[in-house]
Parts: sequence; structure tokens; C-alpha cells
Amino acid sequence: MAEVQTWHGTTILSVRKNGKVVIAGDGQVSLGQTIIKGNARKVRPLGGGQVIGGFAGATADAMTLFERLEAKLEQYPSQLTRACVDMAKDWRTDRYLRRLEAMMIVADRSVTLVLTGTGDVLEPEKGIIAIGSGGNYALAAARALADTDLDAEAIARKAMGIAAEICVYTNNNLTVESLA
Repeated sequence: MAEVQTWHGTTILSVRKNGKVVIAGDGQVSLGQTIIKGNARKVRPLGGGQVIGGFAGATADAMTLFERLEAKLEQYPSQLTRACVDMAKDWRTDRYLRRLEAMMIVADRSVTLVLTGTGDVLEPEKGIIAIGSGGNYALAAARALADTDLDAEAIARKAMGIAAEICVYTNNNLTVESLA
């Protein structure tokens, strides 16, 4: 029986510090041991620029989820938590959406949330959260840097660099979005 190769990739990190929130994502997409693309854009503004988000998982699935979240943000303007909870309910209960394989980090000026297909809407402790193949490396590095004089963006960039040095599915081609 032939081995099925799986797509790997993505490290998404969010850091909130001193009134600024940053979401950074790498650009690598891999199939098995092959790098397919090195400059994928997995972080983007949402909700007319009032929200930023990043995804880990299947790209088409994540795009579907971004579209759904955009619709929820239109329905509940300036209410990110409510929009995310409503979307998570749909994600968990809708037959089509349940099959989507992705995770998201979204943030506005006041809250950062992780959304999963199991219906989770989680707010991270200490304003730092990461997802994806190199997420644990980026999370550990960002937490270690949180008490330094570095700002949120500098922490995110340095932590993502550390993750890229450790995780073979993460590169240094970053997309960074921020809100202050």
C-alpha cells in the first residue's frame, strides 16, 4: 500500500503587549519532505481592518472559515468574541463545516482568540498563543521573551525565527499584521 503524503506547514503566533497585538505567520507549505511553496500568506486583516487573523491547516478550508468569519463580523460589528462563538457553533454543527481541517487565531484591539473545529473559542493566558507545526516552539520562545524590553512585533519576529531554526515545516518568510 502506498504511503499517503500529507501537507505540512504553518506556524502562526500572536503576541499582545503594551496595547499592541501582532499575528505573525511563516510562508512554508510542505508535502511530505518537499517544500512546495515558501511564500504563502497565512495572516491577513479581516473585518475592514479591525481584526487580524492567521490560519493553520488546509488552505481551502481556512479560506472558507475566513469568509464565514467575515460574514459573522458583518453581522456582529465590533463584537469579535460573539462573532467567533457564533462561527464556532456553526463549525461544529454544520455537516460541511465539520469536515474542515484548520485552526485560526484572530485578534482585535482588545481580545485574542483561537478557534478550532471542535467548537473551542479560547483566549490565551498572558496574551501569547501559537498554532501549527512550529507553534509550540514559537510559543515557548515568545513566552521567554515576553518580560524583555522588546515590543510585541519584535517578540513575534524573534520567536518565529527561533521556531524556523527548529521546525523543518517553518521558514523565515514572515507575514506580520498588527493592531495598536
